[in-house]
Amino acid sequence: MIRRAFTMRLKEGSFDEYKDHHDKIAIKWPALVAEIEKCGIASISTFRSGNSLFLFSEIKDEDAWMRLWNSEVHRKWAELMEPLMFLTEDGIVDAGELTEIFHLESSVKD
Repeated sequence: MIRRAFTMRLKEGSFDEYKDHHDKIAIKWPALVAEIEKCGIASISTFRSGNSLFLFSEIKDEDAWMRLWNSEVHRKWAELMEPLMFLTEDGIVDAGELTEIFHLESSVKD
């Protein structure tokens, strides 16, 4: 599994609505969840500091995020997110990709 992380930015005052949409994603956007799986994205975790978001994901191949961002269902999702966060002109999240510089897995398991 490939680990990917990037940063995103929320617009001022949009956190509550942004979080509400994500809390209900499986119920209101099952087609998006299915597309995430189809594109090879195994997990997504998002963390927040003020209006800055940090997203960590595990993906099956290097093109997984681009496939998702260019899918029809994600374009519809992006229309919903556009008032809440910064997107590029083509409607893809304005993400600052981060480079992994350290990773450690210990022997501790569930």
